[in-house]
Amino acid sequence: MRRPKALLARFVRVAAACVAGAAIGASGQAVAAGAAGAAGASAGASAGKSAGASAPATTPVAGAQSDPQTANAVADYNAGNLTGARAEFEAAAERGNRLAEFNYAMMLINGEGGAADVGEGRKWLRKAADANMSHAQYVYGKMYDDGDFVDRDPAQAHQWFLKAAKQGHVQAELALANQFLDGRGTSRDNKQAFYWYKKAAEGGDMTAQYVTGSFYERGGDGVPKNLNVARAYYAAAAAQGDPVARLKYQQLSTQLMKAAPQ
Repeated sequence: MRRPKALLARFVRVAAACVAGAAIGASGQAVAAGAAGAAGASAGASAGKSAGASAPATTPVAGAQSDPQTANAVADYNAGNLTGARAEFEAAAERGNRLAEFNYAMMLINGEGGAADVGEGRKWLRKAADANMSHAQYVYGKMYDDGDFVDRDPAQAHQWFLKAAKQGHVQAELALANQFLDGRGTSRDNKQAFYWYKKAAEGGDMTAQYVTGSFYERGGDGVPKNLNVARAYYAAAAAQGDPVARLKYQQLSTQLMKAAPQ
């Protein structure tokens, strides 16, 4: 069981997709999450690898709050009144607001606005996950996948990633794909891996776009070899700044040009 110094900061402080209300954002601000959610592109890892997703960027969405106390907590958090924000999130969480449950959990785990209480934070995170908040499900699964604050249990992580992925959570889709590819927490299944990589790629994840492109370039495992489709996925990843994807795009462009009828 690990207790990383970052206290889950690399993945927990992000807005939840498709949830009315506000969540503590990656930039250190509490940001609103409307129907558009936080599906944005992943910062990615080295292209060509099966790597975990990093937190997507989030942008404040005005007027998304459905609970006045949660809205006040967001304002206090952004103003630096962490003690007040924590108390308000706690009160809203006690009433069953799942966004408040998630934010309160993160403040407890990170020790913001008061002493850290990882056990209590896990309890509230589980409540938000049980309330079907996709980002809470992803974060809870990531805990088990990494062994952060809990004993590592990839099979348990798999169940939570699946719940979040079925709701369209892009990071969970990528995490699930990685598990299927590696046979971690589930049986190895390249067809299922491809299915979830493609889902995450369609959601804008750069790493998933690269990997999906590699599936189409190689073919097999039920995926038809199609260099034009592979090139399109590499182009999408390259447009987000993946240098290896840009190189693959250029290579396939040259290859296809040479193969074209003269």
